[in-house]
Amino acid sequence: MTTETIEFQAEARQLMQLMIHSIYSNKDVFLRELVSNASDALDKLRLASYQTAFDGSGDLEVDVSDLHVTVRTDPEARTLTVADNGIGMSRDDVVGLIGTIARSGSAEVLAQLRKAKEAGGPSEEASAELIGQFGVGFYSSFMVADRVEMVTRRAGQSAGVHWESAGEGTYTIAEAPDAEQGTTITLHLKPVDVEDGLHDYADDAVVRRLITRYSDFITWPIRMGDEVVNSRKALWSRPQSDVSEEEYTEFYRHVSHDWQDPLETIRLSAEGTFEYQALLFLPSHAPMDLFMRDARRGVQLYVKRVFIMDDCEALVPEYLRFVKGVVDAADLSLNVSREILQQDRQIQLIRKRLVKKVLSTVRTMLDTVPEKYATFWSELGRAVKEGLISDHDNRQAILEICSFPTTHDPEKPTTLRDYVARMPEGQDAVYYMTGDSRAALEGSPHMEAFRAKGFEVLLLTDPVDEVWVETVPEFDGRPLASIAKGDVDLGGDEIDEETKQGFEGLLTWLGEALAEDVKEVRLSHRLTTSAACLVGDPGDLTPTLEKMYRAMGQEPPKVKRILELNPQSPLVTGLARSYDQRGDDEELRGIARLLHGTALLAEGGELPEPAAFAAALSAQLEKALQA
Repeated sequence: MTTETIEFQAEARQLMQLMIHSIYSNKDVFLRELVSNASDALDKLRLASYQTAFDGSGDLEVDVSDLHVTVRTDPEARTLTVADNGIGMSRDDVVGLIGTIARSGSAEVLAQLRKAKEAGGPSEEASAELIGQFGVGFYSSFMVADRVEMVTRRAGQSAGVHWESAGEGTYTIAEAPDAEQGTTITLHLKPVDVEDGLHDYADDAVVRRLITRYSDFITWPIRMGDEVVNSRKALWSRPQSDVSEEEYTEFYRHVSHDWQDPLETIRLSAEGTFEYQALLFLPSHAPMDLFMRDARRGVQLYVKRVFIMDDCEALVPEYLRFVKGVVDAADLSLNVSREILQQDRQIQLIRKRLVKKVLSTVRTMLDTVPEKYATFWSELGRAVKEGLISDHDNRQAILEICSFPTTHDPEKPTTLRDYVARMPEGQDAVYYMTGDSRAALEGSPHMEAFRAKGFEVLLLTDPVDEVWVETVPEFDGRPLASIAKGDVDLGGDEIDEETKQGFEGLLTWLGEALAEDVKEVRLSHRLTTSAACLVGDPGDLTPTLEKMYRAMGQEPPKVKRILELNPQSPLVTGLARSYDQRGDDEELRGIARLLHGTALLAEGGELPEPAAFAAALSAQLEKALQA
């Protein structure tokens, strides 16, 4: 066969240019692609040898006892060679796989890729099948090489093929009589340009580092000289009984960059038409960036033990961003760069299974190893509670593993399941209150009647608590009720009509005097010692939530609350008596404003005019001392 010069198919030329200039954000991945292709060739040869023996079509007469990948560097010649003794290719294979894109619809896919890149992002419509062809990953070689040579011979054939191209629209192809079985690819490397992401790929140390990062768990040995440089220790594919705790710990440290031991190790797998394996870890402490906006999250993704990406967010919801580990799928829909996952059914199935497994693991910890669960919840519980807002499908499972501080025990938090089990007869709701701190909540006037009745109250002080309680209506058939909102009926004695009539004038006057700040003034069922408190309607912003909005630079809409008065309080009865005797005057209005201000402070609110409040309070104190 004489040397022949052939033009690349138009779509292949376009794809090559996209590959070189646009699609890959990291040029290092070219080695991953070449090693992956070599591994695929070895897989195909082993499968072909099994099939020919099984169906009686004859033996390929090839030795499959030492299948491997070889990587060689030559710093003087500035070349990098990746070779395998796998299935190899015929001349037709080379022209069909390297010179063209054989799949129908490729031109449309390329148009979508170009359009997506022009818009500033990858295309989710990109064909998942493109990456399955040898040629697509092979084109990435031209990101780092000025010229690429390939010598290949298909198993069972006597003649090989020599292919060569500078990636500029044409390639040459010729017979290679002495070619060994398999494929050998030699890259004539471009000059080093660190600013452009071109490292010294003729340096053994650089190449070893890339193999360790991207191809460490390839099934086949990757040799450099006499040394196998990949570990081939895919812990997730080995029987659990064959893996020691030390190995799990070291692997966790590798994938998480955390030097402490993991709190829990999770393994799962799926078999059948869609296969994958996963090895996940729960950390024993909260990562430093757990609540940073730009924190990286997700697990490592492998396909057939080939590293695809770090921090695969598609497989882990944000509220489980602390989970680390590996997912290895036998087949996944990927875009042409292997860097962006398609949001397809397979991805969603894996994600759902991972979430359920993590939540069930935490539930098992809660039931069987409470000390370990306590560590998990104290470190990571704030993040988990975000799932109550974002993950409606798993909300019940999340509620089951949540723990909250309550008035039942000053030290130990409680689960909702244990709270419900302790509910006394006559209590029909799960009561809670949100605020800045436990001390503030325990000292709140809203707590008085609940403490007197012996009703336990959840004390919710995390910022996320302000949000999720508005989205979770009930637990185990019991409604969640804020003790600081709405009208409360704790089954006590009703306020008699005579008392109501005795305060009717005061309530009407206070409603008018404080009309700018409150929507209603009424007698209270929830106070036993305090004179007054402010109550919101269901759906109103809480004082803590208002502070959060202001901290973010947003001014929330003004919320008027309900002022409730304790008819047994000497201050309230004295104010009623004074109003009956004196009617409306400025001094009583000042006392009314002080009453409202103290109630506002007691609920954790902010005074609109602190200086004016302080001055009015000082004036009243001076008058009291002079009396």
